[in-house]
Amino acid sequence: MKHPNECEDMADIRNEIDRIDRQIIGFIGNRYQYVKAAAKFKTDKTAVKAPERFAAMLLQRRKWAEEEKLSPEVIEKMYKELVNYFIEEELKEWGRKPGG
Repeated sequence: MKHPNECEDMADIRNEIDRIDRQIIGFIGNRYQYVKAAAKFKTDKTAVKAPERFAAMLLQRRKWAEEEKLSPEVIEKMYKELVNYFIEEELKEWGRKPGG
């Protein structure tokens, strides 16, 4: 891993960005495994959607974005897309369980 200031050319920059993006996608995959595991603890579709948790989670991600000097609006939009996808997947998983 090279620090941004250690990169000598655009190839270095692109290699590091690709490496980071691969890690990010791996983390998203790990997150997805927890989402699927959560389905077994949910009792109904409202619990799966968890609107209060969703809103609180978005607020926390906005705060983290601000701490990292990123746009809270962009991070919120990204998480809304990601989590809405995960909710749909969790609903499928929840529907497979007995009584789901």
